[in-house]
Amino acid sequence: MYAVIETGGKQYRVEFGTEIEVEHLDVDAGQTIDLDRILLVADGERATIGSPLVDGALVRADVVRQDRGEKLIVFKYKPKARRRVKKGHRQELTVLRISEISLDGRSAAEDAEKAKAEERHEREQSEQEAARQAAADQALAARLAAEAEAEAQAQADAEAAKPARKGRSRSTTGSSAKAPAIEGSSAEASDAAEGPDAAQSTETVPTLVEPVVAEPAPAETASTEAAESATDLANGKTDLITDDAPETPDAARKDE
Repeated sequence: MYAVIETGGKQYRVEFGTEIEVEHLDVDAGQTIDLDRILLVADGERATIGSPLVDGALVRADVVRQDRGEKLIVFKYKPKARRRVKKGHRQELTVLRISEISLDGRSAAEDAEKAKAEERHEREQSEQEAARQAAADQALAARLAAEAEAEAQAQADAEAAKPARKGRSRSTTGSSAKAPAIEGSSAEASDAAEGPDAAQSTETVPTLVEPVVAEPAPAETASTEAAESATDLANGKTDLITDDAPETPDAARKDE
């Protein structure tokens, strides 16, 4: 809600809580005055325009202080009269704070108070919600920490309850790998202890292992022989005919 007022020959647009500087008024600081020349009052989309003033409207203000404006330089010059005047001027002002705007029972001060109360209530609710959330987060963190500690303790107890494993040492593995050599040496030592006769009787004879050659299949052998004979015939070799082959009649006549 805002209003347009007139004072000191000037018009001002004012809202609740705003401060304005108006022409000097014969009042003291701390007093409350009513501005009776109200030209317009607007509330949302509704606007009431006076003709020339709005009936039933009220604008109230508190006097903050009496003040003076900025210094203005005034220079007067008349060339023919050779008159030149230069001096400064500071306007006397009164600072007002708008404390109330009302029309038809609607008060801007009450609306502002309700808005402040709602804002305060929302802020308190948000603070309470934040406190509840913080407490819930703290409780959740404590529960998770307790569960993690219990799980770690259970795992430690399980590790302690397991039987100790018997590790296989390198010395044991090495001795098992060299076992045949040790047995052989012990056998030689026992033969030497029995005497020379026993050593002669127990001479070890090396065993020869014949290599096993895989025999080719019959079909493979036949195909290999046919290929070799064809190659020899192509090279002009005729000595493949054995002496056991039967002689032809022409060969017999030549022999005679």
